[in-house]
Amino acid sequence: MTGTGHASLRIDTDAGSILCDPWVNPAYFASWFPFPDNSLLDWETLGDCDYLYVSHLHRDHFDAEHLKRFVSKKATVLLPEFPTSEMRDELEALGFTRFLETKSDHVHELDGGLKIMIQALTSPTDGPIGDSSLWVEHNGVRVLNQNDARPTDLTTYAELGHVHAHLLQFSGAIWYPMVYDLPQAAKTAFGKQKRDRQFDRTFRYIDDLKASHVVPIAGPPCFLDDELWQFNDIFGDEGNIFPDQWVFQQEYAKHGGTNSTVLLPGSVMTVTPDSVSTVHPVDVEEFFAHKREHLEEMRERKRPIIEAAKASWRHPEVDVLKEMKRRIEPLLDESVYLAKGVGGPVRFDLVGYDGTSVESIVVDFPGKQVRQYADEKVRYRFRTERALIEHLLFIEEVDWVNSLFLSCRFTATRIGQYNEFVYSFFKCLSEERLQYAEGWFAEQKPDAEDIKLGDWIVQRRCPHLKADLTRFGIVDGNTLTCQLHGWKFDLPSGRCLTSVGHELRSRAAGAAAPASAPAPAPAPASVDGAAAELS
Repeated sequence: MTGTGHASLRIDTDAGSILCDPWVNPAYFASWFPFPDNSLLDWETLGDCDYLYVSHLHRDHFDAEHLKRFVSKKATVLLPEFPTSEMRDELEALGFTRFLETKSDHVHELDGGLKIMIQALTSPTDGPIGDSSLWVEHNGVRVLNQNDARPTDLTTYAELGHVHAHLLQFSGAIWYPMVYDLPQAAKTAFGKQKRDRQFDRTFRYIDDLKASHVVPIAGPPCFLDDELWQFNDIFGDEGNIFPDQWVFQQEYAKHGGTNSTVLLPGSVMTVTPDSVSTVHPVDVEEFFAHKREHLEEMRERKRPIIEAAKASWRHPEVDVLKEMKRRIEPLLDESVYLAKGVGGPVRFDLVGYDGTSVESIVVDFPGKQVRQYADEKVRYRFRTERALIEHLLFIEEVDWVNSLFLSCRFTATRIGQYNEFVYSFFKCLSEERLQYAEGWFAEQKPDAEDIKLGDWIVQRRCPHLKADLTRFGIVDGNTLTCQLHGWKFDLPSGRCLTSVGHELRSRAAGAAAPASAPAPAPAPASVDGAAAELS
């Protein structure tokens, strides 16, 4: 396995090579860059592969420019079984013609005895309508590239035999809590909670699979624009949600972990049934000891790229209100579950080119319209540059989560709990996506099985992402925490303390079961790898 940066790697076997998730160019309005820098690798050679695997369509995994330029069009694409055709459509537009349409959780045998299995996650907010993991076996060696997918359990993989190398996400890939209008002390406290949950979740996956070796991948990005520089974990901030691979090594060691290896771009790990050996291009510990210097050098080298990107965003010819009405109002008319889940107006404050003028536009979910702000109370409010919204409308972007929100180029204010339906809607700005999401919610059924946790009887599956609470549920007094995403529930009432519309069925162990337990409201899953805001 050759490390090629972020969630990307190349797997070479005697039966063929698989290039996974190659990402090089900046993503999300030039906010995210791979770190360590991988742009100087020999991509002509790396891209001459037999198979291509792209886990999902987040732009730090799906780099269209790089795929078009460097990856062989003779490669067979290992296509996850996603509910929409978007990934295949985009890859075909880039020139790929060979596809193996895999079946989720089904082992496919390729030429030369190479075996692969892709587990596709298909709830509306897994990645941009889908995320996945790749399992590979050859000559008795098994590798799981989980990247930033979050399956509810890893049983399917474990049943196929002992895994020798487990690659998985450990760092943040979201905008929370940095963009929220909160006191700095609160941001630090919430950030620390999220940072701790990230590690807890990663360690839980590691403990579940018990692979011979662990490789932290799929993060973190680095932020090279001066406006976002403070998001890099170089300031000793315990609330920073973007710890790097070397920090993971240290945290893992505190939990007794001794079997992990960092892959730098260009690192080569050789895996056999009995051993693992790794050759690095530079000393890993020394490299991370000088992280700030590396970032500062990258910032100067990449500055022209950032400036060129910024110059391309303005489209003064776009009438923002008119175009938002044209794009969004037909979807509001068709939306039942998402619109009800949002439950109120969402306000966008668009800062003009002069940096001071502001136009406020409301997406009114109950009223099914987009209109000028009318000085009413709103629970969700976003403030961003007008040019960014102009650009999204100009390119007809269907997923504002996979662009604006992950860019962190906005600020947010909310009243009350986090509402995941807001972000679910803004990643479904197309007929195909919206219809799939609405249908998914309509088909959800209540979870009938109960379990005992401490002194409480609760439904077995978390209302958020159906995680098995026998494994992920932790009870502390009257509060249950699902450790898969950190969501909390008040046990006496069943009320979700993390978000709205995710009630838990629960009662004290000595209390009689109700005659008819109410069905929990359908709830979206996490946002991908950039998962739910609190994930």
